[in-house]
Amino acid sequence: MIHRYVVPVTAPAQPVAAPRPSPARALLPLVLPALVIGVGSSLLLYGVSEVADLLKNVLWQTLPDAIGVGRWSVAWILAVLTATGLAVGIVVGKVHGHAGPDPATTGLVDAPLAPAVVPGLLLATALSLAGGVSLGPENPITAVNIALACWLGRRISSARPPQVWVALGAAGTVGALFGTPVAAVLILTESIAAAPRQGPAVPGGRAPTLWDQLFAPLIAAGAGGLTSTLVAAPVFGLSLPRLVGPHWPDLLAALVIATAAAALGMAGVYAFPHVHRLFRLLPHPVLALTLGGVVLGLLGALGGRLTLFKGLEQIGELAADPGAYSAGSLALMSVVKLAAVLVACGSGFRGGRIFPSVFVGVAFGLAAHALVPGVQPAVGVTCGVLGVLLAVTRQGWVSLFTAAILAPDPGLLPLLSVALLPGWLLVTGRPQMQLDDAGAPLR
Repeated sequence: MIHRYVVPVTAPAQPVAAPRPSPARALLPLVLPALVIGVGSSLLLYGVSEVADLLKNVLWQTLPDAIGVGRWSVAWILAVLTATGLAVGIVVGKVHGHAGPDPATTGLVDAPLAPAVVPGLLLATALSLAGGVSLGPENPITAVNIALACWLGRRISSARPPQVWVALGAAGTVGALFGTPVAAVLILTESIAAAPRQGPAVPGGRAPTLWDQLFAPLIAAGAGGLTSTLVAAPVFGLSLPRLVGPHWPDLLAALVIATAAAALGMAGVYAFPHVHRLFRLLPHPVLALTLGGVVLGLLGALGGRLTLFKGLEQIGELAADPGAYSAGSLALMSVVKLAAVLVACGSGFRGGRIFPSVFVGVAFGLAAHALVPGVQPAVGVTCGVLGVLLAVTRQGWVSLFTAAILAPDPGLLPLLSVALLPGWLLVTGRPQMQLDDAGAPLR
């Protein structure tokens, strides 16, 4: 009998599963870049604001005093805003990158721009802020900081997706604008909720939690907000009489004012594409922006000096003495300011719509108080801002936060939270104050 030797067959070795990556180890490398981006975002915002303020003082104080013209005379308002439109038009038409895309098509957080666009966008923004245009710095400064954050991020770690650096740039800027990281976290929370859920970074790993995704942006926002507080000390709270209550009439007032303010904002939203289309009929940005400056000058002459500029300093003047203006004059200011935002953005001035919209809401709320003295100023102002921002930004958390910090009173939060609901039903699903490349409103 022949015995055959059979080579034993062993089962192939099973690969050892790689250990799941630690979330902390993935997040720690972002701490230093987030700090740098947050501080840098705040310093850039501060620098642009300081340059704009210096030029503003020359245009609105030194020059008119030197030539003996009233600072806020109709002639001077019209001359400065027309010249501002011409100057911004030259920048948009001639400088490399054309100061970025059409501002009517941009939101607060967009895809990163090429770094070469940054100088022209900063110059156009500073000119607009100094010249009295009814736009804020939030959109262009956020776009610039996102562009610089992505440029830096590609050199630090090209393996990380661009969305990481976009989030850090946006968070650092919003934290600097408000002096607190809360607004930035609220904006990013809404963005994360709207985006498709991320899968695990590696097979077998776990999908990132909400706070995993907010960890680095929160650092950037905190660094930006703290830097802004230390350097510029921004103040958003208004000197309004404290809320007494709240009582049932305050709830009714909150519901009516927030809904009416949202309706006013939606009127501007529906008018926006038509305003934009009229200015686009002009063949060159110099012509469109110069005409835009003329119209803004006429609106400024109609509404008065408080309806000029981005509006933050002006709301302080309005709130300091709520009884100094009649209901009619306050209503006129709110309508003129809203029209100025439409013209400024529709004609091509670079700037954001949030800060001037706050002025619209404050004037609207004070008009409600002047019309019905039983409406407490704090209720009128905060609910007016809430309604207008819901229509203009379409972001519930940011609208609620911005309204709440204007009159920091715990009794207002329940009123605002309830007043937000009918306002949101009015604006949700409707056209936004942002257009696509074809000029049609986004939904």
